[in-house]
Amino acid sequence: MATILNIETSSTNCSISIGINGELISLVEKDDAQYSHSEKLHVFIKEALKDASLSFDNIDAISVSKGPGSYTGLRIGVSAAKGLCFSLDKPLIALNTLEALSHQLEIDEGVIIPLLDARRMEVYAAVFDNNHREIRATKAEIITEDSFSEYKEGKVYLLGPGAEKCKDVVEGSNVHIIASKHVPSAREMVKLSEEKFKINDFENVAYFEPYYLKDFVVTKPKKR
Repeated sequence: MATILNIETSSTNCSISIGINGELISLVEKDDAQYSHSEKLHVFIKEALKDASLSFDNIDAISVSKGPGSYTGLRIGVSAAKGLCFSLDKPLIALNTLEALSHQLEIDEGVIIPLLDARRMEVYAAVFDNNHREIRATKAEIITEDSFSEYKEGKVYLLGPGAEKCKDVVEGSNVHIIASKHVPSAREMVKLSEEKFKINDFENVAYFEPYYLKDFVVTKPKKR
């Protein structure tokens, strides 16, 4: 039986969960468009431990959402996870952000396409079947009327913060756009991290880096 601390900071939602043997014990999170993760993350970790009546000594592993997503958010989350792993001498588990997000939706048939917002009309997206198995790898892509057309013979479910960009663009009677309230959460990481713990699927803490997918672009402020 493993006790795992899960960290999710890839989007506007700063989210911490603790799972024991794949069951959710504690969840502390806040979806904040101001991206105040650097101030909240360690506070939320302490709150989650307190809610679960646990201490760092009880933690068997640290799990982190590796991306894709916000460059700054991922950097903050991964830095915190690595720091905890080093200080506690615990293994690091990395989870694909879009895979975890796909588990917020259960369907009988069709495909689930979780989308995270990138710049302008671009999103990070992957495609999963009704059993949450990846059938198309993560890509950064620009949303057009032809996006995901190869899956439209069946039901297509678009969810996540990037789904808003698909409204009035991606058409089809089988396309269902789920409300953007679905943001990545550490809640869905609990069972996924337990599965990886059972097979010792751990990262090299010293060399692990977030899955940024795209290079960070620094934008120059406009001249006044």
